[in-house]
Amino acid sequence: MTPWPLSRLSAFDLETTGTDPEEALIVEAYLGYIGGGLATIDHKPLLAAVECPEEASKIHGYTSAYLAEHGQPAEVVVEHTAVRVAEAINQRVPLVGHNIVYDLTVLDRECRRHGYPTVEECTGGVIGPVIDTKLLSKQVDPWRRRVSEEQGAHALKTCAEVFKVEWSDDDAHGARYDALISARVAYKIGFYAFHPDKRPRLSGWKDERWRFDALAVDLPELFARQKQWAAEQALSYQEYLRSPKAKEQQDPNAVISTAWPVTPFADERAEAAR
Repeated sequence: MTPWPLSRLSAFDLETTGTDPEEALIVEAYLGYIGGGLATIDHKPLLAAVECPEEASKIHGYTSAYLAEHGQPAEVVVEHTAVRVAEAINQRVPLVGHNIVYDLTVLDRECRRHGYPTVEECTGGVIGPVIDTKLLSKQVDPWRRRVSEEQGAHALKTCAEVFKVEWSDDDAHGARYDALISARVAYKIGFYAFHPDKRPRLSGWKDERWRFDALAVDLPELFARQKQWAAEQALSYQEYLRSPKAKEQQDPNAVISTAWPVTPFADERAEAAR
């Protein structure tokens, strides 16, 4: 078995107009190919000419005026991005991203919004294999605490710092940069999974480096395990939100989707519930 960190990887990321994947629009999209002993394919990121709220602009730096001048029509960016993602899946090159369920869900909704076939429709219903560095980070280091009020325990920057991947605040939050950093984080986590003697001790009060063992499998098995971990993590968060521990966030009726790597569209969820 060739360890999955040595496989060809397709690094994928979106910058968007907001945090809700049901409403967010694509601002910037990137997908590139690295590793596997082959030459890097570094596609130029795609910019979309969309209106971008100031709050989102503060994160990735793209203003509405800049996007109007330098961006392509949104429908062009959506179509090209969906085609590139579908090509990677059809070639069985694993998609790598950080919290990739968000990006894939945004892309799905954008395809529907513009009347294009979704990625699933272009791949015969297949989305995978996928490697989500946020999921992997939570699995191997579940007790990690937030770095600060602004920087989460499993934010991409935190993962880069924990797994010894060089990080630049000046370059961060562009789709290309974040996608490639995610791929490098995935490689480092995978390296530790297949090299027990190299594993760092992480943030728990006891030595839990054995957690990497669950990642030392082939890609299909890793994909299946990530689906399971995503569901477990979602249900755990749902339980937290329903409990008094959530304080001002408490919602006794909170429902967190366990779907991964794409959240089903509302009409599909309604149909499945019948």
